[in-house]
Amino acid sequence: MELQALLNLPPLRYLAQDESRIGRKTETQRVITAKGVKPITKVEWPREAFWLYGVVEPLSGWQWTQTYTHLNHQSFQPFLDDLSRDLGDTVAVMQLERNPAHRAKALVWPENIIPLFQPPHCRELNPIERCWQHLKERWKGENFPSLEALKQRVEYELSQLTAQQVQSLTSFDFILDALLQAAF
Repeated sequence: MELQALLNLPPLRYLAQDESRIGRKTETQRVITAKGVKPITKVEWPREAFWLYGVVEPLSGWQWTQTYTHLNHQSFQPFLDDLSRDLGDTVAVMQLERNPAHRAKALVWPENIIPLFQPPHCRELNPIERCWQHLKERWKGENFPSLEALKQRVEYELSQLTAQQVQSLTSFDFILDALLQAAF
């Protein structure tokens, strides 16, 4: 950090990015009951869904999300542009999966976002995956009358997520060690 100031470089941040499909299909889970008692719950199978695009900063617990109807480069470009504007003069190294939407030749990467693609088939390396798990646990077993009601619930749960919780969920030791050695 001090070297950045001496060289008059913009602040540098490490971000993890991912998308999660969120739909009205009821997600069930195991529950504890008395022996011989089978729990009964209403399960719905509607095909309505949306995509939650998100970014987290494991070091500070900062999070930033937007919703889109599709996962493609046409939706990813406005996400990148909005994120870039929100970051201002900060330069961000952003870890993301090798999704075709992220690698499309039509994408124009903003100057202040440097993509860092993780190895293929390694979703568990992306810290934001744990945030998605944590969020989806909040509405397991619930049914929503509309997609708008589900979006409102997601927005509410995101607003309840504190920086300390995000930090706790996403601060993998190997990431923190690398960031400290790189003097982020």
